Amino acid sequence: MMKTVTYRIVEFFVLFIVLPVSLLLPYNFEIKVGSVVLAFVYLVIALFKTESISFKIARDIDWRSFIMNTVLKFVIIAIVTTLYVYILQPASLFCVPRNNLGLWVIILLVYTLLSVWPQEIIYRTFFFKRYGTLFRSRNLLIFVNAVIFSLAHLFFRNALVIVLTFLGGLLFAYTYYKSNSTTLVSIEHALYGNWLFTVGMGEMLAFPGMETCS
Repeated sequence: MMKTVTYRIVEFFVLFIVLPVSLLLPYNFEIKVGSVVLAFVYLVIALFKTESISFKIARDIDWRSFIMNTVLKFVIIAIVTTLYVYILQPASLFCVPRNNLGLWVIILLVYTLLSVWPQEIIYRTFFFKRYGTLFRSRNLLIFVNAVIFSLAHLFFRNALVIVLTFLGGLLFAYTYYKSNSTTLVSIEHALYGNWLFTVGMGEMLAFPGMETCS
């Protein structure tokens, strides 16, 4: 029953559309937190018990290709975002590492371990293993994944966050589709996300702890 098409469609709709959109509604905060925790627990149980997931790094990964492609994308992202901050909010450019190196290091560690890794387990590993066969088109699979990844960030109520998470979702979904590796896509996600904090976009993206940039 857990793997029937109808069950998976309903599950997908509830977990990845209804829940994130509902967080925008004005109801009790404790209920919101409880709903998210319950959904996460359910997802983890389903991930390990019904999908037989393994997080071992495959030996046949083409590390050279991954590194070259990731570095190329990172350089492009770094140039574009640096110019963006410099033009729109020059005072914020590299503000956190310049003004509070300790805070910057903490942000990188917390973001990587408590945000990136769980997100990739949910939005790439679980999503592709659980719903991949529901999509006959690779492009549609990647597009839908990017959409629901951006929906997960609706609670920030920030248009720039939605745009960037959609674009990031496209990149991460494509990487996971090609590599089938949670580790590789987490490395890529951490690299780009930490760069946004580093370059000075944290305040623009409404992330907490960015008072240093004010």
